[in-house]
Amino acid sequence: MKKNKDNALSVAALFLLTLPAVAEQHIFELKIKDHLFQPSVLYVPAGEKVKLMVLNQDPSPEEFESFSLNREKVILGKGKATLFVGPLKPGEYQFFGEYNPDSAQGVLIALPEAEWQQHKANHAY
Repeated sequence: MKKNKDNALSVAALFLLTLPAVAEQHIFELKIKDHLFQPSVLYVPAGEKVKLMVLNQDPSPEEFESFSLNREKVILGKGKATLFVGPLKPGEYQFFGEYNPDSAQGVLIALPEAEWQQHKANHAY
């Protein structure tokens, strides 16, 4: 019985040691309304995996397309989709709506750590 208790304590201690290593997942929201992405410029931290929640507020479907992010996803009218991107190198990554490429355009900008902290301090996230 003592051996099981020692094993349980060892597993618990190991679990607690790994908790600080788990990074906070950043979640960013993109809306599609009137065949436009809002915001059309989205800032994210470089070097981290981020979650994009794409909410289509239009009644018609739209396809989130990005060659530089290597992502494409159809979002039904009044629907939503989740996309994971990164970790990204600092830079700009274009995206567009394949069904409305003339209007549905945007750019995701991955900022280095110091610039991301500055940006985050000046904006509500």
